[in-house]
Amino acid sequence: QGQLVESGGGSVQAGGFLRLSCATSGYRNRMNCMGWFRQAPGKEREAVATLGSDGVATYAESVRGRFTIFEDAAKNTLYLQLNSLNSEDAAMYYCAAVRLSPRANCGTWSDFEFGSWGQGTQVTVSS
Repeated sequence: QGQLVESGGGSVQAGGFLRLSCATSGYRNRMNCMGWFRQAPGKEREAVATLGSDGVATYAESVRGRFTIFEDAAKNTLYLQLNSLNSEDAAMYYCAAVRLSPRANCGTWSDFEFGSWGQGTQVTVSS
């Protein structure tokens, strides 16, 4: 059984950037939908971006144009590039994976639950 391990979080100034990584060893061949989520203190967890095995990426409105989800299959790693960070982006970021049925759409994350989660990596944004 594989595991998801996030890294790359840290503290940056507003306007700065970070690249989060998620080691997906043991998962990628079985899971056809990967995603990044975040949870800020006192707030519910929210989806940030998902990436299907077809290469289609979907983003939350709040991050579209600033964040990019992509993967390096050779390295078994999923990434989330965070640009133009602001205080609203400060949160614990989690990598997640799920195997969807062929009819399901990885981008419609409200329709299903991700079953596998990493431990998270913290992103702090200072003004």
